[in-house]
Amino acid sequence: MTENSPGALLREWRVRRRMSQLDLASEAEISQRHLSFLESGRAKPSRDMVLHLADQLDIPLRERNHLLLAAGFAPRYGEHNLDDPSLAAARQAVRLVLKGHEPNPAIALDRHWHMVDANAAVAPLLADILDPALLQPPVNVLRLSLHPQGLAPRVVNLFEWRNHLIERLKRQLDATGDPVLAELERELLSYPSGPRTQRAQDANLAAIVHPLKLRMGNEILTFISTTTVFGTPLDVTLSELAIESFFPADEATARALQAAAAAS
Repeated sequence: MTENSPGALLREWRVRRRMSQLDLASEAEISQRHLSFLESGRAKPSRDMVLHLADQLDIPLRERNHLLLAAGFAPRYGEHNLDDPSLAAARQAVRLVLKGHEPNPAIALDRHWHMVDANAAVAPLLADILDPALLQPPVNVLRLSLHPQGLAPRVVNLFEWRNHLIERLKRQLDATGDPVLAELERELLSYPSGPRTQRAQDANLAAIVHPLKLRMGNEILTFISTTTVFGTPLDVTLSELAIESFFPADEATARALQAAAAAS
């Protein structure tokens, strides 16, 4: 059995999900013996079984296609560029969400944290980037946030924010096994972390969410964020698209964002 055989891939995903054969067999309502035969290569899974087990293991759509190909079947899920006419409605939905979030900043991201779109409120926050190369497409949001020539010098709580972003990246890497994300993690871990800065007055907020405290001119803006994804997408590109929306965590930040929007 090779590393790219369907059985080896199923076992890899099962181990990644920290499930025993008995756990997965119970969830999939098949016998543990049958699952063992599938993983060892003694039995060949049907197309329906591949998709059924992929559902139980919550395998990303891109990797489900890889699993189907390994089992000798055609990919189930299409993959289109965002500018493809078939994704016009999805692009419009993303633009509506981004625009509707103004004057608060919001960005659309792909699976590797590249910024594929942003609303008008984002540009003022990026006005003082020390290294313009960080703003050359494709802009990697994690690199831009934590690079010492990027936003990092203006992130007041860099230690806490860096830990939060890297922990999110670790969870994503654990869920997908994407080697590009593994390399990005190694790069981010090489950046300076800064000192601990959490103060007593920040404790209540920090106990609920991980705020971003960003210096902008003479003001410190405090944000909390949410992530929005498409529900039950059948296209690989859409399944990997996320919208990160930032909300003001205090009145001073809300006023500053409203003033910035009025000025522009």
